Amino acid sequence: MILSGCKAGTSPLCILAHEGKTMAKLTREQIEALGLSPEHLPRHVAMIMDGNGRWAKARSLPRALGHRAGVTRLKGIIRLSSDLGIEALSLFAFSTENWKRPVEEIDTLCSLFVEFFIKEFDELHENRVRIRSLGDISKFPPRVSGLIRDAEEKTKANDGLKLNIAMNYGSRDEILRAARLAAAEPGGVTQESFERHLYTADSPELDLLIRTSGEQRLSNFLLYQASYAELIFTEDFWPDFSDERYVDVLRQYARRSRRFGGLEDTKQ
Repeated sequence: MILSGCKAGTSPLCILAHEGKTMAKLTREQIEALGLSPEHLPRHVAMIMDGNGRWAKARSLPRALGHRAGVTRLKGIIRLSSDLGIEALSLFAFSTENWKRPVEEIDTLCSLFVEFFIKEFDELHENRVRIRSLGDISKFPPRVSGLIRDAEEKTKANDGLKLNIAMNYGSRDEILRAARLAAAEPGGVTQESFERHLYTADSPELDLLIRTSGEQRLSNFLLYQASYAELIFTEDFWPDFSDERYVDVLRQYARRSRRFGGLEDTKQ
């Protein structure tokens, strides 16, 4: 099937060539043309965007250019997630352990955060994307934390894609924080009170966690939320994680049987 605007022989993903274009929700017909079903898409996807430095090294480029390439790829992934109707996208941008990196690299990352929020905010806001940070952003310079807080405030009433950006985030810290806050409540720590204090409390339960670059570990990201999530690890470095590759991963997810500790349905 060739979709409107696509030339014969091209991938259906030509409709998702976002350069210079705004977001646009895909129809059921367009989603099915990608080999996907709206009913079998994950509601909440998380991504460990790994491999920017190695991508740059493989091309004899400075690490800073790898991070810039990663931010460029991030724009397309956000747009595609929104267009497909995925409800929440959680991105691991900066961990509590990343402060161990060289000061020059941290400064580069902070500059890219600022550039991203300045350049992309208007389009995200116009498309009803709700931005929320996961983690303690107070540790960042005011130019970074201020922009993030401003984006959160301005988009808090939006009803589109929930875009969660984990910055200065560590799952062990999040779990301890939630436990302390829940323990201070009159009823003490229960599953309900604990989950209410997680950074992701107003997002759907995590369905799919993707990590790029060939590493197969969670690296202290959404440990509690990933309890029953499907995990998919790809060899692609993050800047090479294309729209086509993302759709392929979503197809893999759709083929999996999610039993949540029970038995597979054997009814005929």
